[in-house]
Amino acid sequence: MNVKFSVITVCYNAENLIRGTIESVLKQKWDNFEYIVIDGASTDETKEIVDEYVKSENRMICYSKKDKGIFNAMNKGIQYASGDFIIFLNAGDDFHDDGVLRKAAKEIIST
Repeated sequence: MNVKFSVITVCYNAENLIRGTIESVLKQKWDNFEYIVIDGASTDETKEIVDEYVKSENRMICYSKKDKGIFNAMNKGIQYASGDFIIFLNAGDDFHDDGVLRKAAKEIIST
């Protein structure tokens, strides 16, 4: 079984936080994931920072539109997700190490 994860980050005006979050996702050693960023139409440089990564990472996509709050943004992310499992990682959060998705997939496969 090749488990696919959908990692979703919802954010708004997170220019000081988003880069570290993105980098922790993209350095994962498990390759079968998509990374969805839902931006609430930030008024700072968040969208531009995310777009820098989107240009060079085909597993990553960003949707930027005003929403009705964090739960509305999370629901939007779920609608776009195509993975077997969904992981929410907020702006400013990061994966502890580069093997988190691999370890999760291994655990799922073994059960």
